[in-house]
Formats: sequence, C-alpha cells, structure tokens
Amino acid sequence: MDIDFDEITYLKNPSPLVLKADYIQFLMTLTGPTVIDITGDDEDKCRVFTTLLHGDEPSGLIAMHRWLTAHDKLPVPTTHVRFIICSVEAATMSPIFSRRYLDGGKDINRCFSDDDTENCGFCRRALLIEQAIKEVTPEIVVDLHNCAGSGPAFAVAPIITPETLSITSYFCQTIILSGLQLGTLMEQKFDCPMITVKCGGSTDEQSHHVAYEGLKQLTLNKESKNFQQNRSVDIIYKPLRLVLKPNTGLSYGDHDEGFTGVCIKSNIEQLNYGISREDQMLGWVDDKGLNNFELINEHGNNVISDYFSCQKNILRCAVDLRIFMATDKKAIALNDCLFYVVKMNG
Repeated sequence: MDIDFDEITYLKNPSPLVLKADYIQFLMTLTGPTVIDITGDDEDKCRVFTTLLHGDEPSGLIAMHRWLTAHDKLPVPTTHVRFIICSVEAATMSPIFSRRYLDGGKDINRCFSDDDTENCGFCRRALLIEQAIKEVTPEIVVDLHNCAGSGPAFAVAPIITPETLSITSYFCQTIILSGLQLGTLMEQKFDCPMITVKCGGSTDEQSHHVAYEGLKQLTLNKESKNFQQNRSVDIIYKPLRLVLKPNTGLSYGDHDEGFTGVCIKSNIEQLNYGISREDQMLGWVDDKGLNNFELINEHGNNVISDYFSCQKNILRCAVDLRIFMATDKKAIALNDCLFYVVKMNG
C-alpha cells in the first residue's frame, strides 16, 4: 500500500451524504488521517478528540460517527469540536479493525517523540497530528482507545490534576498515573488537560457506549476546563510493563505444553477484572524461569522477582497485584507487552 505520510484531510461540518449511513461506510471513504471540525457556540474555544491511533481500536470512531450523525438532534456544542481520525490505512485493511498498525510499519503511538521525520514517514504523520491539535489551542484533549483485551474502561494520564480527574469521570471511574516514556500522543505538551481513555474491549458494545456518552457530555458541558466531576475516580499510580526478553517464545494454553519460552493461561483477560492475589497462577515457563521477562521500574531496574515468582515451572503472582490490559493476542503481547501491573500495597 502506497501511503502519503505528508497528507491530512480537513472536513468542516460534514453533511449526511459525506458521513454515509454507518461508520464503516464512512471510514472506507477516507484516504488517510482526517480532521473533522464542528462549529460550536464559543468560536474562541475548541475541544479535541482523537481516535484510531491504533487501527484495531474502533470505539472512538464508532462514538464520533454516532455523535456526528445525531448532531442535528443534539444541542449545539458549547465550543468548537475537532475530531482527528488517525490510522485509517491500518483500520481499513481486511479484515477491518484487525491491524494495530500496517504490516512492516510502525506503531504511530510510539512515534510522537521521534525527531527522525526525514527517514520515518510515521514520525511525520505523528507530527501532522500533533500540529492539528496545537493549531486550535484546545482547552481539553481526549485520546480514545480500546483495551488490548476484554476489560473495564479506565483512563491514563502523565499528570493527575482536578481537571484530568473531572474529565475522566465522564468516561470511567479509574485513572492510571503513568510515568512511562513511550513516545505516545499523551506525553506531548498541549498546555491543557489531556487524558487517554481505554474504553474497554474493542468488540464490546459497552465500550462504544462509554466512548459516546463521555464524548457527548464533554462536548455539551457548559463549563470551561473546570468541569464538575461526574463521579468519584480511583487513582492507580505508575504501573509497570511486563515484557518478554528478545527472542523468547510465547504461547497461550490451558495446560503446560512444554514449549520453549513462556505459555500464558488462555483466560488471562479475566485478570483485567479485580485483584490478582498472591500465588495466582498466570502460566508456565521453561528452565529460564523469570529470566524470560523484564519488568523495568522508573530507575531502570528489572524488578520482576518483586512482583512474580516461579515455583517449579509455574508462573505466579508474588504479591497481590492489579493487572491491566492483559491480552491473549500474541502479536500485541510480543510487540508491546503482556500486560501492565501495579502492587496493591503500593
């Protein structure tokens, strides 16, 4: 597929003819990253929502399309609204919404801090998206995603403020304070509150509803930045990423097959709900044991043995843990991480 990394399309107040009958038809008409501007009451202010940074996370697009096609039935938004649809080419690869990013390409949500725009087309695209946000001087930015596996919605932010807590409360009741530096959109400076929302599993209707309801309420909210908090929000501090060391084999199963590397339980996504207690079984490992993994803390140290144990060849939780974004999708686990984790005792 030939990609023009320097192109971004702008649409203003698109008509029903442009929006098509459903979100899939609309998506298939797009040729690349697309900015949609909607006129609101206050012409001097703008609220920005991004989606499809990952092509297999459709809830934000579904919510945006629902909002756009219901626009004439809703009150006029309080401010201008800018929607940015990012990885269109990955999302439209057959089967639709099956690719996080293009085969042989790069995860654009790891390219926002990369200055190699001369040699990296995805870095240039990231810069275009960043510029499309900055040019409207937004009062809030919300980046809509799905979880890698099935699980409840939660938000992520690099800074926790009363504003980020309030914005989060329109989508979910948990926010994670992230100290990770991965080159994501969330890490960029926009001089306004910004959160990433993981709306839940990509095929769950509830995830699409979470995205739509939060989007609708924030576009119609009469407050300026200082939004009234919609519900109480729990804060989870600085999770770590459990990753496999390079060239480590990975499989999923219901019992130990004796493969080289790591075998994770096939129902691992169930651990995204609630607490994983000490001695909770997670899978099986070969004779390398915990040396198959890295769990790097903010000081750059591998603290795997503080969180997990290996008894014989069984991988277990060493303490009570809260696990996020556990997935049984092998490609995501290998290219990103197995899951995120925090200790329940801090």
